[in-house]
Amino acid sequence: MLRQLCAIVPSGIALFSATGVGMAEQHAEDGYEAAASRLDKAFARLEASVRSLNGRVRAHSRIESDTQKLVSERQRLAQELDKVSAKAKRLDDSSAEVARRLVVAMESVREVLAQDGSK
Repeated sequence: MLRQLCAIVPSGIALFSATGVGMAEQHAEDGYEAAASRLDKAFARLEASVRSLNGRVRAHSRIESDTQKLVSERQRLAQELDKVSAKAKRLDDSSAEVARRLVVAMESVREVLAQDGSK
């Protein structure tokens, strides 16, 4: 009869038989290696995700900065447009006043000419 002994060792559970260390210890080592490999792959995926996220955050920051610049430029242009519009209104008002004065002056000239012609 072949007797087997079971013992807990740092690398897992070992089965000892008349021939020495059994297959359980080998399977435990394979399990640890597989788990370590899965952990390494998970870390690699995590690192790739972090790099991707960093890239997206940088892109978002650039877009946000560009947006702030555009908002500032828009405000500056709106102020400039307001100034130009006010100047255009003043010119229109001045033009209307000049036209009114010309009409008054032409009527005065006509009256004077009419008075001279009637003498």
